[in-house]
Amino acid sequence: MADHARARKLADRIQVIVAQMIDTRIKDPRLGFVTVTDVRVTGDLQHASVFYTVLGDAEARAGSAVALESAKGLMRSEVGKQTGVRLTPSLEFVLDAVPETAANMTAALNEAARRDAEVAALAAGAVYAGDADPYKKAPVDDDESDEDEDA
Repeated sequence: MADHARARKLADRIQVIVAQMIDTRIKDPRLGFVTVTDVRVTGDLQHASVFYTVLGDAEARAGSAVALESAKGLMRSEVGKQTGVRLTPSLEFVLDAVPETAANMTAALNEAARRDAEVAALAAGAVYAGDADPYKKAPVDDDESDEDEDA
């Protein structure tokens, strides 16, 4: 049975260790402005997925991915030293899609707001095609209604 609290604590500790390693010990020139956004550890604590973002274009992302992949062994050994777990989890670096998803969401919200404004502008100058109340009936005389009830 997996201990989720322990996995979460280990994931948080791995995130701090990897971020410090990227900041201070990894001196690869291909490494761009990398931010470690999240770490997820499996329930058996054997595998850790490190999610990261890179500030820059596709070339900076590709270079950073190669640099992280080449420094994976050094980072794993440091994670093992600093965490003290019996079996050090293997590390997998995954480019986080959060910035692209956020940009797509922002674009979709802007488009929806633009369309709402168009509809509101059209509705402001709109008039009814027929009467304002299409169910409006002609007034019924009281004399005619009394005759209908008597019959």
